[in-house]
Amino acid sequence: MIKRLAVFILFVLPCLLFAQDFSALWQGHFSYNTIKDVVKGNNKIYAASENAIFSLDLQTNELSTLTTVNGLSGETISTIYYSDVYELLLIGYDNGLIEIAFDDDDDILSVVDIIDKPTIPPTSKKINHFNAYNNVVYVSTNYGISVFDIERLEFGDTYFIGTLGSQTRVTQTAILDDYIYAACLDGNGLKKAQVSSPNLIDYQNWQTVTNGDFLTVQSVENSLYTLRTNRRMYRVVNDVLTEVFQFPDLPVEVKTVNDRLLVTTQNSVYMYDSSFNSIAQANVNSTFSTAFTSATFHLDSIYIGTKDFGVLKTPVANPTEYEEIHPQGPLLNIPFAIQSGENELWVTFGEYNVFYNPYPLNNRGISHFKDDSWINTPYLDVLDAKCLNTITINPNNNNQVFISSFFSGLLEVTDEVPTILYNQTNSGLESLIISGNPNYIDIRVGPTKFDNNGLLWTVTSRVDKALKSFNPNNNQWQSYSLSEVINDVNLGFGDIAIGNDNTKWIASYQYGVIGFNENGSTPLMKSISKEEENMPTHYVTTLALDKRNQLWIGTFRGLRVLYNTSNFFTEENIRAEEIIIEEGGIAKELLFEQNITDIEVDGSNNKWIGTTDSGLFYFSADGQKTIFHFTKSNSPLPSNTINDISLDPSNGIVYIATNKGLVSFQSGGSSPLNDLESAYAYPNPVRPTFNIVDEKVKIKDISENVNIKITDIEGNLVAEAQSRNNLRYSGYNLEIDGGTAYWNGKNLANNVVASGVYLVMLSDLDTFETKVLKLMVVR
Repeated sequence: MIKRLAVFILFVLPCLLFAQDFSALWQGHFSYNTIKDVVKGNNKIYAASENAIFSLDLQTNELSTLTTVNGLSGETISTIYYSDVYELLLIGYDNGLIEIAFDDDDDILSVVDIIDKPTIPPTSKKINHFNAYNNVVYVSTNYGISVFDIERLEFGDTYFIGTLGSQTRVTQTAILDDYIYAACLDGNGLKKAQVSSPNLIDYQNWQTVTNGDFLTVQSVENSLYTLRTNRRMYRVVNDVLTEVFQFPDLPVEVKTVNDRLLVTTQNSVYMYDSSFNSIAQANVNSTFSTAFTSATFHLDSIYIGTKDFGVLKTPVANPTEYEEIHPQGPLLNIPFAIQSGENELWVTFGEYNVFYNPYPLNNRGISHFKDDSWINTPYLDVLDAKCLNTITINPNNNNQVFISSFFSGLLEVTDEVPTILYNQTNSGLESLIISGNPNYIDIRVGPTKFDNNGLLWTVTSRVDKALKSFNPNNNQWQSYSLSEVINDVNLGFGDIAIGNDNTKWIASYQYGVIGFNENGSTPLMKSISKEEENMPTHYVTTLALDKRNQLWIGTFRGLRVLYNTSNFFTEENIRAEEIIIEEGGIAKELLFEQNITDIEVDGSNNKWIGTTDSGLFYFSADGQKTIFHFTKSNSPLPSNTINDISLDPSNGIVYIATNKGLVSFQSGGSSPLNDLESAYAYPNPVRPTFNIVDEKVKIKDISENVNIKITDIEGNLVAEAQSRNNLRYSGYNLEIDGGTAYWNGKNLANNVVASGVYLVMLSDLDTFETKVLKLMVVR
């Protein structure tokens, strides 16, 4: 019998919080290759990755996802359980959080009792296992057992069953007859108590069946099995343990599914009946070289969670062939660098730390999102390039992409295929030199950027001639030393920006902002990093030149702006400036002491700024107005640590790489065009079903400096806006965001207009080009 939960009870429980669904403007781009847990329920297979979940409908084979966009927390998932009785999915996390996803309901319920428990150390709150019995769930944790009433959605007692009632790690519980059994670590052994006892909170009511460290305990029909950390499985009869098998690898999971015992090791999945007779064994093979993590089964198929291929499906009768099952997504949930093109996004995963140390070296591939599909290139196909980071698309050839390796050089990818790895043997790139080890090769290429002449500029750490240009058309390299401003080799470079005057602005670890211009044959070179130059630190992390040629500087300890870049090399006392804002009547420095990771400028000259622990900010062009501040608590960001940001100017999508996954936000704006030839308005006509006030009419593909007048057919002015005055998010009825204008359908009297034909008159204020669009509104 299915039990549905009464809605009213949710309003009287203070530790239950509903999460918001953000799917209208946000999209998750999570990886589902690494699976933590697999369960069956309601004719579906549920699979949990690190911080997202997908389900497979066993009747239609449709895949669905559950992510931070739907309201999940983004924390690290440890285990899941589906209740057929109550039609809900329980999700347990490493930090003690429990979330509940209800069938046919968009709401995600967060249960924060364990997180908020001050008497339990944060390191001991991990949820290890859910065991449902009647109307309660026994929650095994790293401190003991908590009882959760699944019908009332509230916690009951907590059992501390370690020595003298101390906290101990309980890995699993099982119930057989009138006893609840608990598998414990920390030498606390296998314990049991009468499940009907009203006083299980008293540790003295728990008996020790045997001492030792136990990973699992499971009941199968009338049999009980338990597993020690010595890889031995035992049958428990009258509190006597009898060994039945020793596994070649330590099992990572043991569970009971439909009176079958499933044992998962990294290399195999074993299926037994209640008498421990072998039914099937599925093994890792060469086609899917991976490690198994979890398993379940349905009818005649086994579904196996893996570390690299999502879920593998194989027949019980002959488990040798596998079918790969998972939604599309990037290779991993640790995007380090991203770069968008027109309707595409490239992703790398090869991080280095804040000291620009890539060790231990990582071997990871690349991911490419194009035409709403993911193309993943594994490490085996990237020519042995390690620690891949910055991505740069050739603006003259979008099919040619250059990806920096912070150990191996520079990787060229053409038409999705890695073709050349530039290193010390075939290019102008150089390896750092370690005294006493002349054969050691380590080429640490970081930020790259194309200039207006089609040259790719790169910076390499810990070499004398750090700055190099590369011409993809003739394979010519040119090297430049920065020794005039760098006294010794620099640990790393965070970013590079190139101005219209061909000045290269370089973010340095030890030497602040470095400006470099070839200036013919006499290069100009200068840096600012000192306190007297108003720099908060010499460690500069990111740079961005805005549409006014102002240099925005992100550092390890705050934000600065170089307002006049044209006289950088000639003015003797150059200074960077902080941005002072008023907050509650008090003058404050914008982003004071924040570690800034990236700055991106959109079509309206507004700034997207990422930080290491405060999430993502969206500021007006001058920084005086905070338009958005996205964090884990108010958005689908899976983490407040922003690694990188990239804007797709063709559609206004903002891609955000965090240390726990990739998401995107539909900001709506786009980059302006050079003329008004392609300008259009949509929807057109505006039908009665369209919510014009909230969804707004868009006027797309306008130029950078434009005046827009909207009139009725008789010429009466309805609305007017100008590019640099009526900016979006300013509260005007007609607003402009880069190459897109937004009209909420209201006139000068702030009333929604009547049905009729309206004229949208566009006038470019620089070229004097004009265009008139007709827009029909039907109310």
